[in-house]
Amino acid sequence: MKVLIINGSPHADGCTACALKEVEKELNNEGIETITLHIGNKDIRGCIACNFCKENKRCVFDDAVNEAAKIFEECDGLLIGTPVFYSGSNGTLISFLDRFFNSSYVKKSMKVGAAVISSRRAGSTNALDEIYKYFGISNMPIATSTYWNEVHGFTKEDVLKDKEGLQTMHNLGRNMAFLMKSIKLGKESFGQPKNELGERTNFIN
Repeated sequence: MKVLIINGSPHADGCTACALKEVEKELNNEGIETITLHIGNKDIRGCIACNFCKENKRCVFDDAVNEAAKIFEECDGLLIGTPVFYSGSNGTLISFLDRFFNSSYVKKSMKVGAAVISSRRAGSTNALDEIYKYFGISNMPIATSTYWNEVHGFTKEDVLKDKEGLQTMHNLGRNMAFLMKSIKLGKESFGQPKNELGERTNFIN
């Protein structure tokens, strides 16, 4: 089983990476393979609603979005990390996620999603809710922990002193692995839930 990890921080080895690595250790301990992409320092523009992806099954901008979609095809879970900027996620990450979830026609249903938030002090739960919405609209079960999935600190050394935050990361990794394994067993025993698709409410008639 595999998890794609997206580091949405501009810093490859900062607070967000530190938190993600704590989750990754637990996933690896549970026999889950991990692949990390650092996209927070990349030049990633937002969606332009050109509909190129509808016919071509990929984004018109051939960057980290298409790279991630190809990797995610063979993954069972997605772990996203972001720092808090003005009580929300990094703007580069949001541009990435808008296009990844809109242009990528890779099957996401029943793949487990999880998010990790790093902040100096506040705004974490707003950013967490922001990322959860991408999972919720994509039929992806969300892995949670024993507290909000957040760590606090201005440097990664600070994060390593956040004992409760680290504990939350460890439990998140174990819970994510458990959920992925349980879904795999459920699919083998009962098959995947049947979803009704095609209806879109627009009130034009």
